[in-house]
Amino acid sequence: MSLYPSLEDMTVDKMQKAQVVATQQQHAAITSGQPVATPPAPSQSGGVSSLYPSLHEEYMGLQLTHYQPPGAVVPAKGTSPSTHMVAPVSGQANVGLRRAEVKQGIREVTLCKDKKGIIGMCVNSESKGVFVVMVKKESPAAMAGLRFGDQILTINGEIVAGFSKDKATKALQKASADKVVLAIRDRPFERTITMQKDSADHVGFLFRQNEIYQIVKDSSAARNGILIDHCITEVNGQNCIGLKDKEIADIFHKSPRAITITIMPTFVYKHMIGRLSSSLKKMMDHSIPDV
Repeated sequence: MSLYPSLEDMTVDKMQKAQVVATQQQHAAITSGQPVATPPAPSQSGGVSSLYPSLHEEYMGLQLTHYQPPGAVVPAKGTSPSTHMVAPVSGQANVGLRRAEVKQGIREVTLCKDKKGIIGMCVNSESKGVFVVMVKKESPAAMAGLRFGDQILTINGEIVAGFSKDKATKALQKASADKVVLAIRDRPFERTITMQKDSADHVGFLFRQNEIYQIVKDSSAARNGILIDHCITEVNGQNCIGLKDKEIADIFHKSPRAITITIMPTFVYKHMIGRLSSSLKKMMDHSIPDV
């Protein structure tokens, strides 16, 4: 089974496969000496049947002039041979997609406190779980790869399900400065969506203070399932909480054609950051994650 980062990737991949099959059938018929049905004249030279839309022009708002069909499909890292990611538009090695990935399963994170005895993160409770809501830049928590929305399952082996914000904070404060071991589940309230910029450099939605409030009809955002009443937490894996709208827009502008955003329902987002002061938001880590 194939998986695709975006609807555009799926559509273009199916078109490309259909063109390959049509070409192979024509070659097979010629080799066997059988009469070949002549397809309608192609819109441009190249020998690919025009029974299918051309991949060398604008399609679905995308400029595909320089598009080259990929070779062998490469399974995405960490997937089984029966399930692989196919990305003819986004790119098989898309860095933003890899940075934004919400991994399944649980990972163990070991970190130390800094000279001041600080880990460098704030937590909050939601639905009987404990979640990371702020990671300070250049802190032990940032260097350990913790991100907004990560769920903390244990602190030094102690299960924290049902802990209040204050109880979880005290558990972190009491932990040894030399070694703090956390069991982490990647951002369970969040999901990623990959979109493609159109010829005008737009993906097709409007946001204000991280919240998506309008979606453009027939845009990549609409095709790929962007929803209003959701807040953007990351763009290509880079945390954008605490940034001004103009700064987030600048990240979009500088992004490659394929953009992956991480979103969270607004009511959960607002509950999580509700007690964070503007000064704490400014201290958040906005660095680009390593892949």
